Amino acid sequence: MVRTFKKTPLKYLIFNLFVLFLATAFSGQLYAASGEEDNKTAFIGHHISDSHEWHFATLGHTHFTLPLPVILYSPEKGVDVFMSSNFLDGDHNRVPYNGYELDSHDKIQPVEAGINVYDLSITKNVASMLISVVILFAIFLSIANSYKQRKGKAPSGLQSFIEPIILFVRDDIAIPNIGRAKYERFMPFLLTVFFFIWVNNLMGLLPGAANLTGNISVTFVLAVFTFIITNINGNKNYWKHIFATPGVPWWLLPIMIPVELLGVFTKPFSLMVRLFANITAGHIIILSILALIFLFESIAVGPVSVAFATFMNFLELLVAFLQAYVFTLLSAIYFGGAVEEHHHDEPEEAVSKAAA
Repeated sequence: MVRTFKKTPLKYLIFNLFVLFLATAFSGQLYAASGEEDNKTAFIGHHISDSHEWHFATLGHTHFTLPLPVILYSPEKGVDVFMSSNFLDGDHNRVPYNGYELDSHDKIQPVEAGINVYDLSITKNVASMLISVVILFAIFLSIANSYKQRKGKAPSGLQSFIEPIILFVRDDIAIPNIGRAKYERFMPFLLTVFFFIWVNNLMGLLPGAANLTGNISVTFVLAVFTFIITNINGNKNYWKHIFATPGVPWWLLPIMIPVELLGVFTKPFSLMVRLFANITAGHIIILSILALIFLFESIAVGPVSVAFATFMNFLELLVAFLQAYVFTLLSAIYFGGAVEEHHHDEPEEAVSKAAA
């Protein structure tokens, strides 16, 4: 037995522990929700939505949660700061606190009518985003220090892992779609949005993690950044294609101009919906497959559901990278279209020489 354990690769042990933790964390919550049919759907919706507490797992009747700060401002009552655990009693039932309460959608509402409240709380998604920002700062500050200390030397450690990805974004995304002359001004945004989406996609696959990139508010802000950068950097040729499309008869312009203007907004809209829908769908599929165990209440379904859920989890690792790549690629394409210069027609002699 000892000899076999020594021969077992460490990565397989880590994988088995991860699958065991995944099944235990989710199955405990699903078992607690298995009393009613609607509870399974409510559990899945609760997992992929934002919350004022960070719920990691449920084992039996024990809830492993981390309360988060609640920050409220009301013109009538002023500023209130407290922990979200004040909304729960000893039996984990929701109770009002200080004139506020949590509704069925986990939104804070005033108990009394006629009171306006602005919620500035650190929710689960906000906390997850702050953690991802700390991780990204730690990674890239470490890599920057490595470049300073190992100037002129071959990369090593984390630097050797991140550098090919940075070169991939530069050589396969930015330069081909924006152009070698103008790509550098967009590289900070492209690298930031690529690694931000990728890291948060990976974090969202951990049991009990937040579904940050599956939150449409987050994808909306990312798409707005792309929209603003595209139109601020749009040159004369870019706006001419919108308001005076070359080669289009003048009598078609009343139709073409609204269509082109609509395209200016539908491009970032597609970025927002694509990232939101793909990440959210992946979480729903994995949780739905695990829920089949308690839906059919059959021991034969258990191994099959766990196997499919594990396969989907590995597939989501690919989707996490793919969605970061697609968002960055399309942003680069939009930037390239905004800064592209007008191509003048070649002289007939040059065309004839090229044909010869």
